[in-house]
Amino acid sequence: MLHILALLIGVIAGLRTMTAPAAIAWGAWLGWLPVAGTWAAFMGHWIAVGIFTILAIAELVADQLPSTPSRKVPPQFGARIVSGAFTGAVIGATAGATIGGLIAGAIGAVIGTLGGAELRKRLAVAFGKDPPAAFVEDAVAIIGGLLIVAAVA
Repeated sequence: MLHILALLIGVIAGLRTMTAPAAIAWGAWLGWLPVAGTWAAFMGHWIAVGIFTILAIAELVADQLPSTPSRKVPPQFGARIVSGAFTGAVIGATAGATIGGLIAGAIGAVIGTLGGAELRKRLAVAFGKDPPAAFVEDAVAIIGGLLIVAAVA
């Protein structure tokens, strides 16, 4: 189950790079993720919560700009894989399975990046414009991230 949750948080990172670590930080800070005593304990500190929340909000705003590059170009794709691997590793760390979580999170990020791009494209066509599709994706990423983190507890 833990590896599935790590894969799923990776999918969230594929949708929104910074939403996954923000959800992880909030979960650790609220005590939903038992990271105390692990290498990932820093994620439960209010500073980590603040930094990742600010980054996630900035990403949600930047995503609406027409100048934002595709998530599939190498820098953005790479960042999503790193984010998925990191957040998957944090979930894995809660049960001593850091490497397995890291791998599952990275795989999830690839799935989320490619699948999210395709889904958003189809939603934009259905809506006749991109912003509603982006808002749907934002909601899925935020709510999904929090549900995944809550499921670890």
